[in-house]
Amino acid sequence: MSEARALKIGLVSISDRASSGVYEDKGLPALQSWFGEALTTPWTMENRLIPDEQAVIEDTLRDLVDHAGCDLVLTTGGTGPAPRDVTPEATMAVADRVMPGFGEQMRQISLAFVPTAILSRQVGVIRKQSLILNLPGQPKAIKETLEGLKAEDGSVMVPGIFAAVPYCLDLIGAPYVETNPAVVKAFRPKSAVKPQQT
Repeated sequence: MSEARALKIGLVSISDRASSGVYEDKGLPALQSWFGEALTTPWTMENRLIPDEQAVIEDTLRDLVDHAGCDLVLTTGGTGPAPRDVTPEATMAVADRVMPGFGEQMRQISLAFVPTAILSRQVGVIRKQSLILNLPGQPKAIKETLEGLKAEDGSVMVPGIFAAVPYCLDLIGAPYVETNPAVVKAFRPKSAVKPQQT
């Protein structure tokens, strides 16, 4: 029996200043660290640091899905209302289907922390057999968006978006992903849960 293919994740940090070396990018290291704690099944990663240019973002997303074969692509940055914030437009331009629930839930989570979360235009889409999600740019907000809002005892008050990602990946034909429930518990219908390998 052949070993299951590892999930391939594409990470894209979108920032004019970080991509030109004005300051150090914090989005990619934060995501790498988070996935290291959150996933218990094999995964590999492709990283990109690019400027806020719609054509460049579109080309990068297409390359990660169409050529690099990423199953999941996460972007950070460029989702606000400023003129240079064009990540959602670029993401929609390469989409086959829109998954509006992801953007709705990201704003719902962030509104528990800051009222300006309503200004975020993050979207989730499917291109071919890949899920593409726009995340915030700040490491703290990235973690909150993925994990959700937790009480002091660790119980989940508002689910993070990543709870739904593994089942979405199942449905679009990506590798089966399991998570560390102490970080984020993947939710699947009982009929979709595979027995754990020993």
